[in-house]
Amino acid sequence: MTQTKSSTRYSDQRIPGNRFLHSPGPTHVPEAVQNALRRQPMDLGDPRLDETIAACESGLKRLLGTQDADVFMYAANGHGAWEATVVNLLAPGQKVLIAGTGHFSESWAIQTEAMGVTVLRTPYVEGLTIDMAAVEAALRADTQHDIVALFVVHTDTASGTTNDLQVFRQLLDDLAHPALYVVDVVATLGALPFEMDALGANVVVGASQKGLMCPPGLGFCAVDAKAFELSERNPTPRFYWDWRKRKSELAYRKFCGTPAQSMVFGLEAALGLIFLEGVDAVHARHRLLADATQAAVQAWSEGGAMQFLCKPPEARSVSVTSVLVAPSINPDELRRIAREQFQVSIAGGLGPFAGRVFRIGHLGDLNPAMLLGCLGGVEGALQVMGVPVGREGVRRAVGVLARGPALPG
Repeated sequence: MTQTKSSTRYSDQRIPGNRFLHSPGPTHVPEAVQNALRRQPMDLGDPRLDETIAACESGLKRLLGTQDADVFMYAANGHGAWEATVVNLLAPGQKVLIAGTGHFSESWAIQTEAMGVTVLRTPYVEGLTIDMAAVEAALRADTQHDIVALFVVHTDTASGTTNDLQVFRQLLDDLAHPALYVVDVVATLGALPFEMDALGANVVVGASQKGLMCPPGLGFCAVDAKAFELSERNPTPRFYWDWRKRKSELAYRKFCGTPAQSMVFGLEAALGLIFLEGVDAVHARHRLLADATQAAVQAWSEGGAMQFLCKPPEARSVSVTSVLVAPSINPDELRRIAREQFQVSIAGGLGPFAGRVFRIGHLGDLNPAMLLGCLGGVEGALQVMGVPVGREGVRRAVGVLARGPALPG
């Protein structure tokens, strides 16, 4: 019998060392988390499973900066957590205001409309943060308070832009508008400070595969009492996503069936690593790595072939840097060369940025040496392609890292 050649998805050639993963999600999974993911499942009645789930809930609450919110976890990605938020808070025909951040606010809007909800959008201007004047105008025009909730994406990883969250809470309070404040922290939790209670957010949506250093597969919603009370009155039919069914001390009720055991084992380990390093230290490390990445991109841009997609420097994300290239440059070819020749995986453009942008992720389980390997690979790929760039990119990143705070260990 003739044996067919194995799939070309995986090379038959050995690649020494490790391929560097520098997408904005999924991110590098640390060894301790990998080991936790490999644990054998438990009997659903084993109290150690309940303890693991409780540790994940309390750890997420600690990282989210909330004392009182309920945390509901799903065997789902961030889009699943989005959908859980929509069906628990909104009925078909009701209105939600989604602040325009680019690709991910629009994705959330399209998904919400698919469930029969009326979506009001504010416009997104490429390279800029949310248009607060447009948000204010939409809320002021809503004199009957038909807008049930305001949805905001903290960091839109397509554009690499982070938005100020406090201004939305202040605006809702100043206008005495009762809309719930819902925040997506998928790309920032574990990378930037976040305080749900102090912010006055009613619902926070997150997922496992970015700053939380786990594989994709676990989404969650943190829900305060006001949002939960609204969900109890919401007539939208739902079952798997229903917060009411998941508000229980029983593991199988918390997950609407068998818990995603491997994922909660991994999340417990990842949260333990974050708290072992220290939350403030984790945030400082992300700031340092972002500054180093942006120093390299600034140097490369001096060749005239690329620029930051996010124009305001203060709004550039600590999680990902999005780089807009000249029309003559193919960012997907750049990614291919970086991946196949230099063993560095970076991300491409999404939505309106497809074929125009490459993105360097710098969040999760990363250290300076890993980042320098990534930047060196990207700079090498640019050189292979003959892209005119400033030649000091990696050198400037080293300079930032050398001046930065000492890291643990």
